[in-house]
Amino acid sequence: MVKREEKPMEIKDMRAFYAIVEEGNISHAAQRLDIAQPALSRQMKRLEEGLGVQLFERGSRRIRLTDAGRVLYSRVEHILGMVDGTVREITEIGTGVAGTVRIGTITSSGAMLLPELITKFHRAYPNVNYQIWEGEGTRILELLDNRVIEIGFTRTQVDTKVYDSIVLPNEPLVIIMNREDAVGRDPHVVKLEELEGRPLIVPLRWKTIFQANCRKVGFEPEIICVSDSIVQDLLLAKSDMGLALMPISSKTLLTDGNLIYKKLVEPEMSTHTVIAWLKNRTLSSAGKHLVAMFRKIYLGEEEEASDN
Repeated sequence: MVKREEKPMEIKDMRAFYAIVEEGNISHAAQRLDIAQPALSRQMKRLEEGLGVQLFERGSRRIRLTDAGRVLYSRVEHILGMVDGTVREITEIGTGVAGTVRIGTITSSGAMLLPELITKFHRAYPNVNYQIWEGEGTRILELLDNRVIEIGFTRTQVDTKVYDSIVLPNEPLVIIMNREDAVGRDPHVVKLEELEGRPLIVPLRWKTIFQANCRKVGFEPEIICVSDSIVQDLLLAKSDMGLALMPISSKTLLTDGNLIYKKLVEPEMSTHTVIAWLKNRTLSSAGKHLVAMFRKIYLGEEEEASDN
């Protein structure tokens, strides 16, 4: 029996494999990597032969991974995150506030906090670029763990042994509704019981506790849509499809005069935003200054960030 010669996987192979999976097909990945498609196909064939496994399912127009391919993808994402992070940390030594800061965010926190934060930060540090990932809370923590991003915005409680973090004060949840079809007798608040029989749009992260609270006051909520896209929820509320449950900070997005919000009471519900980064990883110079500016804007602290 001839023993298969194992060949070490190179970083260029990892980047090529990662690009194919991210783009969904080889032609788009070839354009992204600026190489010819046949050359990329041959590179992946050599990679499979070197590993002795099949990474992609054949016969599908869109790339589908085998079990081995899925394992490799998770490992490659982690390795490339570490490589890129290490290179970035080394090259930024002595260069000041420049380079790229990589941020991950859930949709609600990103829509409410990032535009103001990045706009002010860009004015102060124009040589910094940004890469932003969006996903649900556990995905943001995965990206942090894999060093794909260095700063994450989430509403998920984080392990203080693993992450350094800033927790913003609790903010109440509100109900977004059309002015012409407002619910509740009070102009500023709406009681939970007053939502009975009304179509509701509820983010997934609050669905369970919202349903439980509704049942405690004696009714089953009519949830017609579960969506974590704050923009989509606002558009649905605007079209009068239903009443949308959101954090009060979403009021900054109410540019349509027909939409109003009322604080949810009896019982109140609240949430909070967490900005987190790995304890065992040194933030880039840009990342340190971004965190410092975040503290200044949202916590009123003096902006201090050391490049050392």
